[in-house]
Amino acid sequence: MKKYLIFLMMAAAIAMFGSCSPEDENEPEMPGIETPETPDEEEPGDQEEPDNPDNPDNPDDPNNPGENPDTPESDSKILVAYFSWGGTTQRMAQEIASQTGADLFRIEPTVPYPTDYTECTEVALAERDNDARPAIANNVENWEQYDVIFIGSPVWWHTAPMIIATFAESYDFSGKTVVPFCTYSATYRDETLARIVELTPDAEHLTGEGLTSGRINEQNISSWLKEIGLIE
Repeated sequence: MKKYLIFLMMAAAIAMFGSCSPEDENEPEMPGIETPETPDEEEPGDQEEPDNPDNPDNPDDPNNPGENPDTPESDSKILVAYFSWGGTTQRMAQEIASQTGADLFRIEPTVPYPTDYTECTEVALAERDNDARPAIANNVENWEQYDVIFIGSPVWWHTAPMIIATFAESYDFSGKTVVPFCTYSATYRDETLARIVELTPDAEHLTGEGLTSGRINEQNISSWLKEIGLIE
């Protein structure tokens, strides 16, 4: 009889433990709340690979995005145009330019985005929902000289920021080849690359690339550029 009672107690304990397991595949999911991708991948102060906070040129600080290297001075036929809020997309753009010999052009909004993360996401969402075209403060010089245009941005609210639409609609892409790229935290990479292609219908397109902050390095970008035939 005692053995029988012990067996029943053990069975009940196992059942209770299983019902409380956090790995229970039958546990219903909590109703989701749509939140934006963190601008330029990382919430300020929470980066995948934080740079030295004591470095005054830390490119991942939206309050201090670093020196602007983006004044084209060469006769390159390749342009890397990008929008970057916190600096992650800028790092990717700079590596592309370094390997291809391209000129850099940083897309600057006439009205800067808030440096506070929450405020920035609110502005970005309002722009997306209103199909806005935020004004750009600067222009590409000698547009005609470029044959290949890289266009890059972070993923904001599941797509490219609306300022990328402003840029794409500001220039004639006939006869150009566009290469999209983006930075992201977890998902919506392909949707963002596809959006850049959609915004430049008059151009030819090469396969784009999206990277998380921790995967932006010489090797990964080199492999991609070789695959699309832009470097050997």
